[in-house]
Amino acid sequence: MKIDVIIPLYKPDSTLFLLLDRLENQTVPVGRIILMNTGKKYFEELTAGTDFPEKYGNVQVVHLEKEEFDHGGTRHRGVMYSQADIFVVLTQDAMPADVGLLERLTENLSGNVAVAYARQLTGPASSILEKASRHFNYPEVSRIKTKADLEELGIKTYFCSNVCAAYRRDIYEELGGFIRHTIFNEDMIYAAAAIAAGYAVSYEAEAQVIHSHNYTNFQQLRRNFDLGVSQADHPEIFAEVASESEGKKLVKGTWRYLKRRKQLYRFPGFCVQCGFKYAGYLLGKHYKKLPMGWVLKLTASREYWRQKEN
Repeated sequence: MKIDVIIPLYKPDSTLFLLLDRLENQTVPVGRIILMNTGKKYFEELTAGTDFPEKYGNVQVVHLEKEEFDHGGTRHRGVMYSQADIFVVLTQDAMPADVGLLERLTENLSGNVAVAYARQLTGPASSILEKASRHFNYPEVSRIKTKADLEELGIKTYFCSNVCAAYRRDIYEELGGFIRHTIFNEDMIYAAAAIAAGYAVSYEAEAQVIHSHNYTNFQQLRRNFDLGVSQADHPEIFAEVASESEGKKLVKGTWRYLKRRKQLYRFPGFCVQCGFKYAGYLLGKHYKKLPMGWVLKLTASREYWRQKEN
């Protein structure tokens, strides 16, 4: 089956060339790589004086302005440039761990499986707390999730990540695709719709990308504020499955992770981080009660609010 890859870009650096090279060398062939680039000048600055057009002949670059970007809408627009049976959505900072990423990511994408997402590994500069978080969210064992798992997994049933995920086009079109305007969480919103329609979401632990961030506490607050906003805007999905229970599991899992590595002295710092995360999440869940000035200071996605006002 034909596979295309869609990558939203913003101010890319030279690691983009490494990413494209790794995609070109996968064990399954890639049809087209569609770059949804925000800010034409940044891309031109990066590629000026290079042999980019000649070297990457299967790469299509679509330029858009910053005010046009939307987490769901931009990715959906990228899908419309593809005719592939399967398309993979990737972020620019997710690096394939090996040449088998796409093969392993798509091998179970059949039957009732609508979408498969990859395991995220931390990079060498990652903090121990980031490693603990990735270990919690992306375990070593693969799993296929359906509606039957809601009682056991709760909100984690809908968990899916467009950092690296593969979608079946037939089901994508049937379900209407990504939500066109959202601050965050377009992947989980789609996964929830797929599960509600009787389809499954597959977590492929053997399909691996290197992707991690050492966010500051205030960055965590802003990220979780946007997460709370997305859940507040979609009560039809998130009202029935609370996120707070996952937070408790993360705390327990991190305690065990740090204890095994004899680094429990890191736990107080983790608790402070959790406080910032939870504060951001609660503020986001109740953003409608906040002055817009506060919202703009708390959000990590100012353009979303400008688009919403228009």
